[in-house]
Amino acid sequence: MAQRGQIAMPRSGEAARSGARLRHLLDGLTHHLFSPIDTASIAVFRMLFGAIMVWEVWRYFAYGWIDSHLIGPELFFSYPGFHWVKPWPGTGMYWHFAALGVLAVLIAIGLFYRVAMALFLVGFTHVFLIDQARYLNHFYLVALMAFLMLFVPAARIWSVDSLFARRGRQAQVPTWSLIILCAQMEIMYLYAGLMKIDRDWLRLEPLGTWLAGNAELPLIGPLLLNDAVVAAAAYGSIALHLLGAPLLLFKATRLWTFLVYCVFHGLNALFWNIGIFPWFTIAATLLFFPPDWPRRLLGRTATAWTAPLPWPPYARTPSPLMRGAVTACVGAWIALQVAIPLRFLAYPGFVSWHEQGHQFSWQMMLRDKDGMAVFLIRDPDSGRSWLAEPSEYLTERQVRTMVGRPEMLRLFAHHLERIWRDRHSTGNVAVHALTAVSLNGRPSRPLVDPERDLTEIAFSMRPADWIEDFGNEPLPPREERWPDDFEDALERLVADHAASAMNVGNPG
Repeated sequence: MAQRGQIAMPRSGEAARSGARLRHLLDGLTHHLFSPIDTASIAVFRMLFGAIMVWEVWRYFAYGWIDSHLIGPELFFSYPGFHWVKPWPGTGMYWHFAALGVLAVLIAIGLFYRVAMALFLVGFTHVFLIDQARYLNHFYLVALMAFLMLFVPAARIWSVDSLFARRGRQAQVPTWSLIILCAQMEIMYLYAGLMKIDRDWLRLEPLGTWLAGNAELPLIGPLLLNDAVVAAAAYGSIALHLLGAPLLLFKATRLWTFLVYCVFHGLNALFWNIGIFPWFTIAATLLFFPPDWPRRLLGRTATAWTAPLPWPPYARTPSPLMRGAVTACVGAWIALQVAIPLRFLAYPGFVSWHEQGHQFSWQMMLRDKDGMAVFLIRDPDSGRSWLAEPSEYLTERQVRTMVGRPEMLRLFAHHLERIWRDRHSTGNVAVHALTAVSLNGRPSRPLVDPERDLTEIAFSMRPADWIEDFGNEPLPPREERWPDDFEDALERLVADHAASAMNVGNPG
């Protein structure tokens, strides 16, 4: 017994020392998160955030997107759990975007900042959630950064709010304010690189096809047809994100890495129609520079308005409970953002084909899907059947997006079922999707099982057994890619599944 006691004592002491080291580490982390830093860089990002959002709102008015994307469509493909999010009736969406523009201006100038950011977040997220057909990674990034900016004290200087602050201007903020924003950008950049370690991307698709579409550009156009150039772009983008994102954290490499990112985002803006994403990302990447970089940039012209101010004597030190809560929230947010993009690993097969776990995972520019679809509607009571063309119910953009996304095909099948009940006074009908889809130049294949009645399938996060497993097919040789056989493949499917129907036709 004595020997056992002698052995247990060191173990107990080691556990105590480990616990003490862990507490010391957590105390040091908490102390660092709440150490004061200059708020200048966050204030500049606030102004750039607001200005870029004003520009985005203007684009919606200038290009007629409010009407074409948010008022005109008959159906909107809601996200799971958000079926209640709908466009406002009448001219409501125009007023909605006008309000977003005003709120973006208030954010930029720092007037009623917290209220303006909270309302902007709600209004922007409302637009984002209306239709899956309009999902873009940069909309998701804007929503995430807006949520974080709601908690970050970004209007302590260089804002209208600071001019009227009862206790004067506060030129410093706790370090966690900057860390959480930079962490979000690091996660996005790293996943953008990791997700490109993809079998198609490594074989230069779909990048090679897209770059070839820009071959008419002066000077650089002919280079885009060169495999070596395409390979440099494909593999270089992986290296840029996986190496560049960490290099942003070091003073010696930060500026050069930032300049490379500026070139990269500038080329993206030149080649692809991706809106505000390059400029928003450049603005957010400025956060990696020292917090006082705007004052350093102003240098000799610094005035009382731009000069650093001491940490205000009236600033209260947060209680240990508050410090612990903020530390836990920062850690939980980072852990959540790391975990969400990994959802696709729970699904067998090629995520670019089956799409499960594709959204919210920073899988950017990895798939190019083309194809066609029609829907076969059967009335088991009367024995009648019809073929429904999606273009009669959806916008061109919605049709183009839906063809390659199984969940949207399922939602549209349920929509057709409701139409037939309401307009044709039929009972239960079966709706089958007949699809011919090509992924990154492969031969066209059915995306979903044409034998399955999609109206019997409810949303589920489990692997879908109604999605066909053609994603694992290897890429054919380049000269055989992108076959123009969609119509033939679809005609064969229609013949196989509708030939025996008593009444085949489009009811209008």
